Order: sequence, then structure tokens, then C-alpha cells
Amino acid sequence: MAIRQPKGKTVRRLGINIYGNPKYDKLLSRKPNGPGKERGMKKRGKMSVYGEQLKEKQKFRFAYGISERQFRNLFRKANRLHGVTSDNMISLMEQRLDNTIYRMGFAVSRAQARQMVSHAYFLINGKSVNIPSMCVSVNDVITTKDKKGIQNLIRHNLTVNQGARGSWLSIDNEALSATVTVLPAASDVQPVGHIQSVVEYYSRNA
Repeated sequence: MAIRQPKGKTVRRLGINIYGNPKYDKLLSRKPNGPGKERGMKKRGKMSVYGEQLKEKQKFRFAYGISERQFRNLFRKANRLHGVTSDNMISLMEQRLDNTIYRMGFAVSRAQARQMVSHAYFLINGKSVNIPSMCVSVNDVITTKDKKGIQNLIRHNLTVNQGARGSWLSIDNEALSATVTVLPAASDVQPVGHIQSVVEYYSRNA
């Protein structure tokens, strides 16, 4: 489910460029305060622990384009897995197909990747897929449909994409394909926020 919010206001409210687009870095440098604060609104007191946890949760939700229901379910799944829950959450977010397409460099943003997956631009192991939230697995081979328009778009995106590539992927830019070599680890990712605060938020609201 796409999250429909004005991205500029979201970036200013959270105080970080969660989308990775350089234009939001410029926006934050021009308007470092949250929406409304530059108009002389009364300054609020120090944010509570709960407020900080909520803010960190929103950073991840908006960055990855995950609905509240999906994110809560992701936490529950991460909590059931072996290992550290916070690391598991990051790994599961990175395993999403829309994020994987973004990490391949085939889309300039996760939002575009989500739309491309929804329109069934890709195949996994030869089968057409259209569910952005599905998780990829080790040895999955992701290929592009043999349509000129789709492939031209992806080749263009590869020339302009400034997002970080996934080190857990073996990417073939010529064949427009990628293979999942290992599952993504938390150490592979520069997180957009403090993931442990997200774990604490959902733990207290379980």
C-alpha cells in the first residue's frame, strides 16, 4: 500500500532525507525547521520518549513505503525469528521486492519501484510477480520483462540512480537481471533512523 503524504513536509517534519533524493537535502538546508515553525508558532517542549519512538517508526515507514498494519506485522515476524529483532526488521524491510528493485538500481526511488512491481514489470525465477511487499529469497533470479518500453526505462534509471546498491545482490546491468546471493543483513544498510526505538515502540504497544 502506497503512503500518500506530501514528501517535502514529511522530510521536514522528520528532519532527515528519508527518500534519498538530493532535492530534499536542498529543502532541508533551506527550511531546516518543521512545517509551520518558521511562521512563529509556539515552540514545543522536549519530545517525550514515546514521541521519539513514534518519530523513528515513521522514518522507516515512510522511507520504505510500508503501511502501519504491514509494519506491525513485520515487527511481529522479526520478533519470532532467531537473532536480534531490530536486525531482523531491517533485513525483512530490505528483502521486500520493491526495495530489492530499488537496490538493483532499476528504479530511482522505492515509490517508483513499487509502481513498477505493481504493473508486473519483473519476473522471479521466470514467473511474473506484482506484489511489492513479497520477500525475495536466496538464489532468486529477478529478470525484466522483454518489453522495449520497460527495458528502456530501466536503462535510463541505471544512469541516474543515486541510491545505494545492495551488496547482497549480484546485478547484471546488461541483462537487466539480478540474483539474490545472500539475505541482506542490518550491517549492509545505512538505516534512516534508530531501529531499536521502533522495537521499543511496538513492544510497549503490543
